[in-house]
Amino acid sequence: MTEVSARIARLFAYPVKSCAGAELTEALVTETGFDLDRAWMVVDESGEFVTQRELPRMALVKTQFRRGEVILRAPGMLALHLQEDAVEGPAQVRVWNDTVAAYDMGDVAAQWFSDFLGRKSRLARFDPECRRLSNLEWTGGVEAPNQFADGYPLLVVSEASLDLLNEKLAARGVAAIGIERFRPNIVLAGLEAHDEDRVSVLRIDTPEGEVRLALVKPCSRCTIPTVDPATAEMNPAINDVLRTYRASERLGGAIAFAMNAIVLEGFDRILRAGQRVTGDWDFA
Repeated sequence: MTEVSARIARLFAYPVKSCAGAELTEALVTETGFDLDRAWMVVDESGEFVTQRELPRMALVKTQFRRGEVILRAPGMLALHLQEDAVEGPAQVRVWNDTVAAYDMGDVAAQWFSDFLGRKSRLARFDPECRRLSNLEWTGGVEAPNQFADGYPLLVVSEASLDLLNEKLAARGVAAIGIERFRPNIVLAGLEAHDEDRVSVLRIDTPEGEVRLALVKPCSRCTIPTVDPATAEMNPAINDVLRTYRASERLGGAIAFAMNAIVLEGFDRILRAGQRVTGDWDFA
């Protein structure tokens, strides 16, 4: 079998966990994935993370990168400007089973999210001195740090995988959906549907040198793909269709869509839409 051959179709980063992402023309690769990806996170009064799973309205918070800041916009709200290099006091927050050091972003950000979400909330910034690792069993022992991502630095999916799902949705009379619902970092063109499941390593040549990514774990899906990013309304039919053909034995029967990835090589190099991607098939 020939080596994997594809190209980068789209790139996304999600500065605030579970809020809308920003599409990028280029992305700086860091040890924890794309620069500033999931660097901020909304937490409740006890410091516990909150997501679209319980607050679908978070999907309506749009994000934009601009000259050293991240700008957040939401219906009925004035824009909130977050300086990339500004924080307030230290904090401890919890994401899944990890309690990690963070920084509180202050009362203005807290009030903004509290008002929009209708629940007392605060905004936290990940402490870069903290080291939160991906599951070593899935990474094969490679230490892959994250910020506030669910568990892995990057998420990779192919355009063909979404095309197949939309064909199956259409057969059920369900409207087509966009790739944004699956919150990928890298969208690949040129693969067959779910070929990403069968790849071990991806290589991208950049002017700065090669970037190598290991695709280590299928991504188990919760209710977030059912949330319409334009309205925050949920349509369970999407997961109902996925469950008919994407239940994964490796994940105990959970829905699998896209692959979690870690960075093996290429820190401080830049990925760009249109770059050629090669790789190795996983014969394990």
